[in-house]
Amino acid sequence: MKGSFPEVWTVEVAGGEPARSNRPAVGPTYRHLSVGKGDFPELGSAATLYELFSNSAMKYADMPCLGQRKVVDGKAGPFEYLSYKEAFRQAIVLAGSLEYIGVQPHSTCGIYGVNTPTWMLAMQACNALTVYSVPLYDTLGPQAIEFIINHAEISTIFIQESSLSKLLEALPKCNNHVKVVISLGSFSAEAKSTLEARGLKAYAFDDLLVMGREKPFEPHAPNPDDIATIMYTSGTTGEPKGVVLKHSNLVSTIAGLTKDLQYAKFFLSERDLYLSYLPLAHIFGRVVEEAMLYHGAAIAYWQGDVKLLLDDVDAAKPTVFCGVPRVFDRVYNGATAKVQAGSFITKLLYKFGFSRKKAALDGGSSFEKATPFLDHLVFSKFKQRLGGRVRVILSGGAPLARHVEDFLRVTMCCPVVQGYGLTESCAGSFVAIPNANQTGTVGVVFPNQECRLEAVPDMEYDPLGTPPRGEVCLRGPPIFTGYYKRPDLTKDALDEEGWLHTGDVGEWQADGTMKIIDRKKNMFKLAQGEYVAAENLENVYGSTPGVEAIWVYGNSYEYALVAVVVPLQGPLQDWAESQGISLEWEQLCRDPRTKKHILEQLKTTAQAKKLKGFEFIKNLVVEPTPLDMERDLLTPTYKIKRPKMLKYYQKEIDSLYQEIRNEGAKK
Repeated sequence: MKGSFPEVWTVEVAGGEPARSNRPAVGPTYRHLSVGKGDFPELGSAATLYELFSNSAMKYADMPCLGQRKVVDGKAGPFEYLSYKEAFRQAIVLAGSLEYIGVQPHSTCGIYGVNTPTWMLAMQACNALTVYSVPLYDTLGPQAIEFIINHAEISTIFIQESSLSKLLEALPKCNNHVKVVISLGSFSAEAKSTLEARGLKAYAFDDLLVMGREKPFEPHAPNPDDIATIMYTSGTTGEPKGVVLKHSNLVSTIAGLTKDLQYAKFFLSERDLYLSYLPLAHIFGRVVEEAMLYHGAAIAYWQGDVKLLLDDVDAAKPTVFCGVPRVFDRVYNGATAKVQAGSFITKLLYKFGFSRKKAALDGGSSFEKATPFLDHLVFSKFKQRLGGRVRVILSGGAPLARHVEDFLRVTMCCPVVQGYGLTESCAGSFVAIPNANQTGTVGVVFPNQECRLEAVPDMEYDPLGTPPRGEVCLRGPPIFTGYYKRPDLTKDALDEEGWLHTGDVGEWQADGTMKIIDRKKNMFKLAQGEYVAAENLENVYGSTPGVEAIWVYGNSYEYALVAVVVPLQGPLQDWAESQGISLEWEQLCRDPRTKKHILEQLKTTAQAKKLKGFEFIKNLVVEPTPLDMERDLLTPTYKIKRPKMLKYYQKEIDSLYQEIRNEGAKK
């Protein structure tokens, strides 16, 4: 596929195939022209994550590496950093202590807590000892924790004391696997006593650093084919699956990202700073931080409280900002609400500036040259919301709504790119190129991966059609080796030719970029036989002013769609005031007039986007509380858990459909 950018990006290497017997048709295979089999460049001499970090410790010895804010009297101070040399030294000392207390190479070690420098040091110590790190999400409930401990046979766990209660709740059902518990900070005397009373060895992180300095240790360096981590996917259905990732998988992903950025003449360096708040237990955050360590960049760790995130951003002033769509949706909603609450002149100036700059960017202007005067006059305050120094924004984890992407491109005064990947592909399979105007897509396939589309007949997606559409299939060095102890699931995900079937539906664009348009599992048929792509509709309706979040539901026994909508508090209260409605927030959300108002707003959006009649929302629940992980409605990457949503709102959904039927009977 040839497009508007140089042929160095992608090239067709094989033709598509029509369906044969029970096998769906597949489209052409694409990969980078510049990289042949076996000649992909190494990351210096690094073939493992241990070598990557040790090389950087020598090259960037005195540069800031891992930073954290000290809190004194409830107030956080400036970020203070360990140098690369000191961070590496602590990781090696910690590895020596792990060996001394009995942790064996090729065993599994859990890490449980929010992102901190000690989290990263624990993981690097595992690498130095060829121990398989097994991240545990700090938002997982006891059932998932006990499942992972038993499944991975975890005997040693690093943990934050704030997560200790969940671990203690799970331990009675963990088959006596856990023997050692190590704090990621410090243990109170009470916590240590509680653990020891259960027959466990308990160590404070700093105590192990002291212990390790007294013990000689020679690193047990891993081989490229050794397991680096078993990363359990949070999943939207069923039990977590343990994705086995080798050192070579992760290193090749970082190499692919580096090569792509080099093509685009965009270089990461020791002058960059990344704010760590995306969970290290999730592959997106993990790969980004490993890439930062390779390039000698500083990593500033947030305080672990979403309410303090903007304060951490202001203190860190990152140059690279990564997030998932839900984070950027909140940035968009908060900023646009402030604009709407401003004066007539403010709104007029914003509207003029936005339109002018977007046209310049769409016309091919670079971010630096598009509208420098308007950047200074109109958008400088928006840019300061992310610290004022961000030079690239990367969104991943799910498709970013086009209106949010356009907003970020215009107001943040820097390239905004989307990436695509799965835990099974080490997060990085596609990335849009900064300043290449690949808006609305996830960009081009990584240099060391191949991609092709496979037909999804039930959903009428054809990789040989115009445009080519189908399930995204990937192959190459970053692709995982299989699910831990689950050959059955591995066989479902990886076919006999080594292709990973992602379950996501993509559409090749004319310029060789990929657009993710659907999810095979998120498709359902209504009673009249029409297929509905729920995720796509949620992106469309999510652009409705005043809507913070929306979940769309339908099934083959009903003729209409219903939804759960979380409104933005400010705009809805402003509307209520204009209507003379004076109610507390929860009462306002339950008021029938509010439901009618939001239904009308959604209808306006549906008409503007030219949705089909069966895609209109016919009834809804107005939810006053944002969707959250505490109720198990979201994954740690803020994706909606659809089965959990249905279970949680089943009574309300039944009532909504009954209301629709009653209304139909009246007619």
